[in-house]
Amino acid sequence: MKPQIVVSDIQQGRHNADLNGATDRLVRGNTYKNLSTVIVVPTRGLIAAKVVQNWMGLMTPMNQKAIRIFVENMEVADAYNSAIDMILAHPELSKWKYVLTLEEDNMPPPDGLLKLYESMDRYAAVGGLYWTKGPGGQPMCYGTPDGIVDFIPQIPQPDTVQEVNGLGMGFTLFKLDLFRQIERPWFKTQQVFTPGAGTSAYTQDLWFFQKVREAGHRVACDTRVRVGHYEVESDLVW
Repeated sequence: MKPQIVVSDIQQGRHNADLNGATDRLVRGNTYKNLSTVIVVPTRGLIAAKVVQNWMGLMTPMNQKAIRIFVENMEVADAYNSAIDMILAHPELSKWKYVLTLEEDNMPPPDGLLKLYESMDRYAAVGGLYWTKGPGGQPMCYGTPDGIVDFIPQIPQPDTVQEVNGLGMGFTLFKLDLFRQIERPWFKTQQVFTPGAGTSAYTQDLWFFQKVREAGHRVACDTRVRVGHYEVESDLVW
C-alpha cells in the first residue's frame, strides 16, 4: 500500500456509490432468489486429478444450498434416471430448485454456474459450451428452434445465450420441476433398427431434449461459459 495521510472522511463504498449498477448486477445474477442446486455426477469410479482440481474452484452462490451426488458404475442414462428418482423422492432435496449435471471429463470456468443461473427465468435448461473430443470436434449445441425439432450442430454465437433444441450434459443446469413435467424415463440411450422405418439412434441427452422441446420448453447454450472437455489418454483439453 502506498503511504498516505488519513483524514476523516465519509466513505459510502464503491457499490453504494453506484447503487443502481450494484442492484442491477444482483438482479441479473438472480442471487437473491432460491438457487438451491443438486449437482449430479455420473462416474466410472475414477476422476482425473486435473478435473478434480478444476471442480474445486467452481463457485456457488453465497449462503445457498449445494450438494454433489456421485452415481458410480452405471450406464449413463440409468445413472441420471436413478439420481433424479432419488432426488424427487427425498424429503429435503425434492424441495430444491435446480439440478446441475457435471460429467467426469468436463472442466467449467470458476464462475460458470453463476452465469447459468442468470438465464433460468427464461429457460428450462441452460448449458455451458463444450465440444466433442478430437480435431474435428463439434459444438454441443444442437438445432434451431424454428418449428421442427432437429439436432443439427449449430455455429456458436460468441458471448451470448443462444436458444437451441438440445445440449450435452457435461455442464448443464435444469429446473428440477422440469422432471415433474416430463414423463419418465427421462433419459434413454437408444440404437434401434425398425424394418421399413430405418434406424433411430439417440444419446441419453438428446433423447431427453427431444421430449423437452416437444413439451414446449425452451433450452439454451450460454456461450460465455466455455467448458473444457478433458481426454485422459492424450492429456488434452478439447
